Formats: sequence, C-alpha cells, structure tokens
Amino acid sequence: MSIREQMRQRLCAGLAKLDIELPNSVIGQQLDYLELLIRWNASYNLTAVRDPLEMVTRHLLDSLAVLPFVRGSSLADLGTGAGIPGIPLALARPDLEVHLVDSNGKKARFLREAVRQLKLEQARVIEGRVEAVSGRFDCITARAFASLADMLDWGGHLLAPGGRWLALKGKFPQDELDHLPTGFRLAEVHEIKVPGLDAERHLLVLERLPEPA
Repeated sequence: MSIREQMRQRLCAGLAKLDIELPNSVIGQQLDYLELLIRWNASYNLTAVRDPLEMVTRHLLDSLAVLPFVRGSSLADLGTGAGIPGIPLALARPDLEVHLVDSNGKKARFLREAVRQLKLEQARVIEGRVEAVSGRFDCITARAFASLADMLDWGGHLLAPGGRWLALKGKFPQDELDHLPTGFRLAEVHEIKVPGLDAERHLLVLERLPEPA
C-alpha cells in the first residue's frame, strides 16, 4: 500500500470519528497539501513533525476538529506557521475567506506556494506581525503561540462584533482565563478528542463584549 493511501485511510478514519464529512475531492486536496509540506519541510524546516502519518493526525485532524465551530464568512489564522489550521479549514470551507498571517518569511513563501498550487482563491497570505494587520473577521483561529492575554492584546482588534475567537489550547488554561483583557469573555469550552492524538485538547470560544452605549 502506498504511503498516500495509508495517509488517506488514516484521514478518513479520523474524520469518521469526528463525525465530519468531506467530499473525496477535498480529501485529495488535504493530502496534496501534506505532500507539498513534506517536500518543503526537507529544506525549510517548517514543522518538527516528520512522519507523514503523524502529520495526518497532528496537522489535518487536529485542524479539522475545529471545523464545526467555525462561523461566518471570514477567518484570520494568526501565527499560522505552515498553514495550521488555516489551510485545512480553507480546503474544507471553499466559501470561507481565509487570511493566513505569519511574520516568518520562509513560512510565508511556503504559504503563497501552497495557496497557488491548491488553487485556494479565497485565501490570502499576510506576511507580518499580528498587531500590524488590519480588518475585521467573523472568526479568528490561533494555535497556542502565546498566552490568551497576549493574543488578544495583539490581535483582538481583528475580531468583528459578534465574532468568535477560537483559541486552541492543550490543558485547560484557567490561569490565562483569569487574566483575560477587558472587553472579552469566555463563551464556550469544548474538550476535543483528536483521533490518534493522546493529548489534551481544549477549544476556547471567546467573544468580544458589546461596547458601552
């Protein structure tokens, strides 16, 4: 069995456990993305994960586990790195306008190539620091590149009124929640079981409080 077929089987089995259905064409695109990442990773060191099957678990399934919680028509993925979770989400939601934000030049070059090869016409790469980005987005994703307080200080201005900030964390970060910046609240907490990943995963849904009249 080819490594791609093994990757496909692991992805499909994981999606079934997550109760997420994707068309075969999109599953193929997800694998195309991983194969591109594997090629670039040999020279650019974009991710510490080297094993293709582990990449399916840690990059695709870990990203797609938050798909049911994405709302609205626009998403900014802050500190996206090699495009996690922004690119898997963009492939799964072609109607979603996705902005991939990262300040690392090597990673931004990979992101632009991935967007071109995968024909992600609704995706845009922004090479720069989070605090310098402008615009408002219905949904923001951010893997644990900083504390909640720092992430909101740097990128809170990007959250549209009524929008959702999806903070992906490992263990439940009560100490970070105790120091949320003024103007934001914790709306929902979801413990996510990523198939094949023996680690805690918590999705925190944060919302901006209405501004005083």
